[in-house]
Amino acid sequence: MTVDASPFDLAVDSRAAALCLHGLTGTPYEVRPIAEALAVRGVRAIGPSLPGHDTSLRALAATTCEQWLESARAHHLALRARHEVVFAVGVSMGGLLSLALATEEQVDALVVIGTPLRFARRVRWLVPWLKRVRPFLEKRGGSDIRDDEARARHPGYSEMPLASVHELLRLQRRVESGLERVTAPILIAHGAHDRTAHPGDAQLIHRLVSSPCKKTLILEDSAHVCPVDCDGPALATAAAEFLTRGM
Repeated sequence: MTVDASPFDLAVDSRAAALCLHGLTGTPYEVRPIAEALAVRGVRAIGPSLPGHDTSLRALAATTCEQWLESARAHHLALRARHEVVFAVGVSMGGLLSLALATEEQVDALVVIGTPLRFARRVRWLVPWLKRVRPFLEKRGGSDIRDDEARARHPGYSEMPLASVHELLRLQRRVESGLERVTAPILIAHGAHDRTAHPGDAQLIHRLVSSPCKKTLILEDSAHVCPVDCDGPALATAAAEFLTRGM
């Protein structure tokens, strides 16, 4: 299978578009299956590379959560200027960014996947200290994907900058404090075997958002990066159907 980790713009002549955002240390490859399912249904789908990614680990370690947010905002505003309807789709950190957008911008509907709303208390306590003595941690065993072949071919950084995890903690606090302002229709998907973000985070997001239309989807055969894991095809179909149901 060919792996294309580059940014994409699956452009179609449509009134609707979707901003598809990858996770920390990941690539647009992670969200491409959902983007392709949307394009088949006549929705333009773009997947940018977020700041600090597709560069170097040191560049990523020097990137702030505000830079990630600014990039997401800029892409969202560019789509809003050309399309009547704009969706957000995000995996992991991309899910946090999608939620952040929905608290401050007009997002017509969103799909968030494996979104880490809260890390364990020990992680929150250790990371600000540990990043000073051990800047990078190796991803032992690869990315959090249950399917062995999918994990082996998955692109992205092989190490995690702890400075970036610290920025992710800041982003978590910012997003959680504003979740009640999310009113757009939302599909919250999470892998049952996720070792990165606790599946309980999906239920917490479901409880805290104010969206009248909200649905939680637990993917029983997947871990963290669900779109490219065992349940990927089913997730892509469910996400595309949810976002386009009123079109």
